[in-house]
Amino acid sequence: MNTSPIDSHPVVPPCPQVNARGVRTVRDGTGIGALFALVLTTCLLLGGCSLLGGKKATPTLYAPQGNVQPDPAWPRADWQLAIDHVQVARPYDSMRIAVRPTPQQLEVYKGAGWAQRPAEMIETSLLRVLEDSGRIRAVARSGAGVNADYRLLLDVRRFESDYAGSAAPNAVIEINAKLLHAQDAEVVASRTFVQSIPAAGVGVPQVVDAFDRAISAIDRDIAGWALSMGSGHQRSPKASKR
Repeated sequence: MNTSPIDSHPVVPPCPQVNARGVRTVRDGTGIGALFALVLTTCLLLGGCSLLGGKKATPTLYAPQGNVQPDPAWPRADWQLAIDHVQVARPYDSMRIAVRPTPQQLEVYKGAGWAQRPAEMIETSLLRVLEDSGRIRAVARSGAGVNADYRLLLDVRRFESDYAGSAAPNAVIEINAKLLHAQDAEVVASRTFVQSIPAAGVGVPQVVDAFDRAISAIDRDIAGWALSMGSGHQRSPKASKR
C-alpha cells in the first residue's frame, strides 16, 4: 500500500463543498437527466468524486497566517502604498500544495490543499503586516480607492515544498518585488526575495508549519525593503522636484 503523502498523479480537485469545520468534503450527488450523467461521467473519469457511495475523499485545507512583529529600524513612511494583485507562476497558482521530490518533478500532496491560493495568501499577509506596523500613512490593495504614491508589484516564482536531496523538505518561497512611483510608473527599486525554511518532518502539517514561518520571514523582508526604498526615494532631489 502506498503510504506516501505525495500524489504522484496530480488530478483536478474533487467537487468540493465546505462543512462547518472548514474542511472540504465530497458529497454523494443526485440529479436528473443529462446533468446527472455529465457529473457522473466527469467524476468517474477524474477519480475525484464518489456518487455511488463508498469511501469519500475529505481533503484537509490549510491556512498559514504568518506572524510578523514590526522592526524598530523600519522608517516611518509619509506616503501611501497600493499593493497590486499578486502574480503567481502557473505551477503554483492552485489550491493544491506543490511538492518537488526531485529536481525534475513537481507533484502535489494528496488529501490536502490551501484554503486560499498563494496569491491571496501573500497579498493578505503582507497587507496586514504593513497595516499593523503603524509605519506608513496608508496601504491598501490596488483599486481600493487609495490615492497611492507608490505601487508594489509582486511576482511569486516559487511556492513549494522542496526535498532538494534531503530526508525532509524545505518550504521555499521566491518572490520578485518591484516598487513603482505611481505618478510616472518609474521603477524605484527591484529585488528578488527567497526564504527556504526546513520542515520538522515529512507530514503535511509539518510542511505547512514551515510555510507559515517562510511567509512570515518573506513578509518581513518585503515590508522593510518597501518602506526603506519608498522613503529613500521621497527624500531624493529628483522626487522633491515633482
